[in-house]
Amino acid sequence: MWVQTKPTAVCVVGSVNLDHSYTVAELPRPGQTVLASGVATAPGGKGGNQAVAAARAGASVHLVAALGDDAAAVHLRAHLTGNGVDVASVVTAPVASGSAVIVVDSEGENSIVVAPGANAHLTMTSAAARAAVAGADVLLLQLEIPLDTAVAAARVAGESGTVVIVNASPAQSGAGALEDLAAVADVVVVNEDEAAHWRWPVPHLVTTLGARGARYAGGGRSVSVPSPAVEPVDSTGAGDVFAGVLATHWLSGPDVALRRACAAGALATLVAGAGDCAPTAEAIDDVLATETTSES
Repeated sequence: MWVQTKPTAVCVVGSVNLDHSYTVAELPRPGQTVLASGVATAPGGKGGNQAVAAARAGASVHLVAALGDDAAAVHLRAHLTGNGVDVASVVTAPVASGSAVIVVDSEGENSIVVAPGANAHLTMTSAAARAAVAGADVLLLQLEIPLDTAVAAARVAGESGTVVIVNASPAQSGAGALEDLAAVADVVVVNEDEAAHWRWPVPHLVTTLGARGARYAGGGRSVSVPSPAVEPVDSTGAGDVFAGVLATHWLSGPDVALRRACAAGALATLVAGAGDCAPTAEAIDDVLATETTSES
């Protein structure tokens, strides 16, 4: 069993949403109306999901984010703190909190629509936010916040020797801003569709491959890591769990980080919803130990 000897200090700068999920037999086609067999409301947002995933995987996590001045914010703060995430740098904006509508089919595939809300107001102007980034081992970013904010956070990290990991999702247009972000990123995580959207000239590129695992390219080599075989219930949030666990273990090297992230991402698909689908470090250990035993 692989053991984390020292918690990685991870600062996540990103979005927090309240998710509204609908379970359907098949995802609707354009113009089609379908009936949902189930409805649920739960914490979400790529930043919040990744912060929780990193904390459950063993990291010491500080979140820089923006919530609204509404009831959803109270619920979301409680969820984050309940999972050991430091929310001292989560600010309140005079708008609604971010939200998302998620439609999940019987095969676990999903479609998502996000309303940014307070996330669109997140900046890096406060001293507390900048100190949180500068004091971390790893900065983890996503693109559900303004690109200028992500670039500003990455620049603070670069000045402080903090490793910058960018989960380049959702895909963004505007090559100029993406080039600015690529210039200060150490690691970029994309899925196959996002990889085709824009080529990231960074030292380390990680491409997630869904049920097939993930691929790493960097340092003059390319490595593919398989994902444990599971019967998925809901793929929502699996990519966020992958990114959070990758950040937690990146300092141990890409091979260890990808193996644990792939295992965590697979386990995440066994749980409905995004906010609570992240596995614990012990659960990741167990699935990797089972894989090792089956291979020997």
